[in-house]
Amino acid sequence: MSEYSLPAKERKQDVVQNMFTSAAKAYDLNNSVLSLGQHHRWKRLTIDLLKIEKGQVILDLCGGTADLSLLAAEKAGGDGLVMTVDLNMAMLRVGLSKARSRVIDGLKERMSRARPVMIQANAESIPLPSGTVDRLTVGFGLRNVTNLDVALAEIYRVLKPGGRFACLEFSHPVNALWDGLYRFYSFFILPKIGKWISRDNTGIYEYLPASIAKFPDQESFSETIRKAGFSNVVYRNLSGGIVAIHMGEK
Repeated sequence: MSEYSLPAKERKQDVVQNMFTSAAKAYDLNNSVLSLGQHHRWKRLTIDLLKIEKGQVILDLCGGTADLSLLAAEKAGGDGLVMTVDLNMAMLRVGLSKARSRVIDGLKERMSRARPVMIQANAESIPLPSGTVDRLTVGFGLRNVTNLDVALAEIYRVLKPGGRFACLEFSHPVNALWDGLYRFYSFFILPKIGKWISRDNTGIYEYLPASIAKFPDQESFSETIRKAGFSNVVYRNLSGGIVAIHMGEK
């Protein structure tokens, strides 16, 4: 349906990083407009399903503008540690600005939530020791890695035994009619709106729907997660399968 071609594997990282650097400042606004505000609900549910406990170490991988990090920080409390890891510095700067703007005067409020730590790093080479993370979340990020199997292996490595992983990702609608409407919106409406809002000319809003279409469906991705070593692998469809939350345990 789309004429957009995904970048070759050897060029993907550079191309994708250039896109996100260009779109960073308008990224949050576009997310809200293009999802009709639904991304906030999807992200809250993802964090709720992780069952984060006070004082835990949380890693928000491909964390970008830190939406999931900030939600996780409320759950982890002042004794917890939340790390936002992303390769793109422009996105991390937006996330850092949001984190700073939410610091509330008053000792009680400051101590009630963790403050996310921003780390620039590749999801395929996470700069953390093995077995040090209690909960790990990825929001709309694994489509952008160069090697999905390597990224999942790194996620498994850094989690503690019994640690939980949740991946919020665009997926494949379960109803054929809904799927057709969604594809029409994704390939023909979304790029126009996204480009108009962001004034971006890198092609990111053509890349995003094309990358979604190429990403494994719910069952296939679940099997890939199992092969990475995870147990209790399940997924939950949201909005008719437009989005799915995939979960696994180490």
